Amino acid sequence: MNAQLEEATSVSDVIKLIISPVLIVLGVVGFYYFSDLQFLYRVIALIAVISSSLGILFTTAKGAAVMSFIAESKQEFKRIVWPTKDEAIRTTLLVFVMVSLVGFVLWFLDMLFFSAVQFLMSQGVN
Repeated sequence: MNAQLEEATSVSDVIKLIISPVLIVLGVVGFYYFSDLQFLYRVIALIAVISSSLGILFTTAKGAAVMSFIAESKQEFKRIVWPTKDEAIRTTLLVFVMVSLVGFVLWFLDMLFFSAVQFLMSQGVN
């Protein structure tokens, strides 16, 4: 009996998963089809269709899983320890100094290799 109930639920979920994007497509088509109406009314209708489509989508098992994931993400976001202003400034300055230092070293090596190749190429000219 439980397997039949789960199968019936999954069939209704499949139907809802099919209906949801169809509603969105119909909403967009209707938005352009009724172009003679005011823009504000068309936007409100499109938002209503998208909202109802998302409402249908979130009543499925996959939609409930997405909502659960969003709730867990919010809880994890609250646990983040953000750096202080002083730590952020010091880290940013350290990154700028290191990028400048690496850039200078690469420029120096490029000039060194360029001079070496130029010296080797001028040896065969004489």
